[in-house]
Amino acid sequence: MISGIFFYPVSSKWLNLRTYFFVLLFATGNLILPQLCHLIPSGGKILLPIYFFTLVASYKFGWRVGLLTAILSPILNSVLFGMPMAAVLPIILIKSTLLSLIASYVASSYKRLSLFHLLVVVVSYQLIGSAIEWALTQSFAAAIGDFTTGLPGMAIQLFGGWWVLKKLAIYGRQ
Repeated sequence: MISGIFFYPVSSKWLNLRTYFFVLLFATGNLILPQLCHLIPSGGKILLPIYFFTLVASYKFGWRVGLLTAILSPILNSVLFGMPMAAVLPIILIKSTLLSLIASYVASSYKRLSLFHLLVVVVSYQLIGSAIEWALTQSFAAAIGDFTTGLPGMAIQLFGGWWVLKKLAIYGRQ
């Protein structure tokens, strides 16, 4: 299970139209999925939907697509739908950015897809993001919120992300 399958991340370029097509695609997913999850009481806090397509975008299409998705998704959601609220937007942007950078690094470094690799990504961005949140808010309870209520969302990122990425594994193979 740790070795996983061979995985071919697709390198994106700033001046490539395909990069912006994928950003649009994944940011749209990050707009729709949270709206569906917010139909459930506390669905956003429990399911952490704003991170799902950022994980997929970053792992498969690299840091440029991932970073743009990570930044645009929370901002557009906040502006269009009021969620996330402005008060928590900075920490969500920090965690999204961390997720995009860590996921793209792991994918490009190991060129493998496994539950273990995705677990490393999800736990890493959450731990580092929570430490930053604790430093910024001085609230340990707020900082560990994703670990106390968001475990189902992390599980969805892990298993759902693995499933989607496994389906995308063939894309971009040379």
